[in-house]
Amino acid sequence: MAAAAPTVTFADVRGAAARLEGIAHRTPVLTSRTLNSLVGAEVFIKAENFQRIGAFKFRGAYNAAAQLPPDQLAKGIAAYSSGNHAQAVALAARELGTTAVILMPEDAPRSKREATAGYGAEVVTYDRYTQDRTALGHALAEDRGLALIPPYDHPHVIAGQGTAALELLEETGPLDALLVPVGGGGLIAGSATAATALHPGIRVIGVEPEAGDDTKRSLEAGTRVTVPVPRTIADGQALDTPGALTFPLNQRLVEAIALVSDAEIVTAMRFAFERLKIVLEPSGATPLAALLAGRIGDPPRRIGVIASGGNIDVDRFAALTARPDRG
Repeated sequence: MAAAAPTVTFADVRGAAARLEGIAHRTPVLTSRTLNSLVGAEVFIKAENFQRIGAFKFRGAYNAAAQLPPDQLAKGIAAYSSGNHAQAVALAARELGTTAVILMPEDAPRSKREATAGYGAEVVTYDRYTQDRTALGHALAEDRGLALIPPYDHPHVIAGQGTAALELLEETGPLDALLVPVGGGGLIAGSATAATALHPGIRVIGVEPEAGDDTKRSLEAGTRVTVPVPRTIADGQALDTPGALTFPLNQRLVEAIALVSDAEIVTAMRFAFERLKIVLEPSGATPLAALLAGRIGDPPRRIGVIASGGNIDVDRFAALTARPDRG
């Protein structure tokens, strides 16, 4: 008989929060009267762009790495990632006194590659459109005797990511809905685990780019669906299938998935910069984009938004957000 897949509980998220205390930043929760007026609701934005490495990924990476047996930790860590998990594992390894080897796509943003190397990791590249990063990552870890920490399909990673929602709700109190970006599904699985445990009536809504709607299709089909590798500005959400561990959690806890276009993502990035005074990378802006574009229908009264990261170099940010009529 096959072993049951590991699950993640609210106790796991609480344990991760204790492990991250004093290591990860407790990021701010932002509000805007202008935003509230535009969407007709009270909105609370968990600004994970202020997290260490500039994104929520440090939470899960550190929580997983810190629980490795000492002998395995000493041998080093491997990971595969388009950028934010890469940086997170690299920094977690440095914090814990070990080394990291990271498999990154050749077209990953330059700023993310450079930051990963800057934290002391060795970077190995691959072609995301023709090669299987999961298979390559497992082979790399096995060949070098490293512990592999995947970007989302790991119970300790999921529990760590859930601490973002835990902190948000500790600050705001009960919310009617929580909007979370969806890539592989780790952030929303951990967030939904925490949110629904604290407030069973909360609506957890994921947001994907239109070009990468694998989770939406999978939830509608009742099984994991694979789509062509997405071509979207939201590189952190450019995945083709939900995680084997994250998907059943999200089937149980997530109410719906909203889709946003690249143009709507850019509008949200510009709004965040001009009105909230923060920089969001495309993947970090998708929940805000869904709100501004009316993609969740009639908004409930109090809404939480996890703005998952802000890792984008200045040239790309300027190019994406430039208004055509301003030359």
